[in-house]
Amino acid sequence: MGDNAAPDPAAPGTEMTELAVVVPVFNERDNIPPLLAEIASALRGRIDFEIIYVDDDSTDDSVAVLTAARAQYPELRIIRHVTRSGQSTAVSNGVRAARAPWIATLDGDGQNDPADIPKLLAARAGAAPELKLFAGWRVTRRDSFNKRISSKIANAVRSRMLQDDTPDTGCGLKLFERETFLRLPYFDHMHRYLPALVKRAGFASQSVPVGHRPRTAGTSKYGMLDRLWVGLADLRGVAWLMRRAKVTRTEEI
Repeated sequence: MGDNAAPDPAAPGTEMTELAVVVPVFNERDNIPPLLAEIASALRGRIDFEIIYVDDDSTDDSVAVLTAARAQYPELRIIRHVTRSGQSTAVSNGVRAARAPWIATLDGDGQNDPADIPKLLAARAGAAPELKLFAGWRVTRRDSFNKRISSKIANAVRSRMLQDDTPDTGCGLKLFERETFLRLPYFDHMHRYLPALVKRAGFASQSVPVGHRPRTAGTSKYGMLDRLWVGLADLRGVAWLMRRAKVTRTEEI
């Protein structure tokens, strides 16, 4: 997108949908076709939806694969970063471009199962109004030993520092209200701290058990040390934001 202004989904000529599925990708060309097929299979006939792929300046032919897929998937929209900007920026730009009041996110590596999106939608259907985030909880991880250990340590430290009431903040599968997301403070890696940020805004989240699959194509973009050191820096910043939060309920009289 050319700027940071969020488009108005209610603007004249804008076709609204009920749900936008936002998928950030970087060099995931082999994972795009099967994941698109699974998203369509999970949602067609259930809900009016759009799929927004945000390509983070891939160096493979991910954009060409996406462009070709539009003939088969009319729900598909493509946003391309002209410079590499990271996953949080990709998610944010996808949310801003969305024409739906609710957003589902998936990692582009195929490890999240789109068949779990209806589980999140079902949880939302029976939820209290203050619940604005439904976060996937990968009960059984299908990752390498090092990745599982680093994630377990990060989750334990994060939970202790932020008290964000979630067992698995790193799962890419989430469902949240677009309006609430756009009110949250933006920073790089913010997608890993959505439960804490939603709590800071005065709302609540719910963890929903979902499946998790091994990566079958492409390579992971992060290593153990990358996650550890970046995560520690982020934690300090988010903890500061939590301490400085102030939510005041108002009423009109």
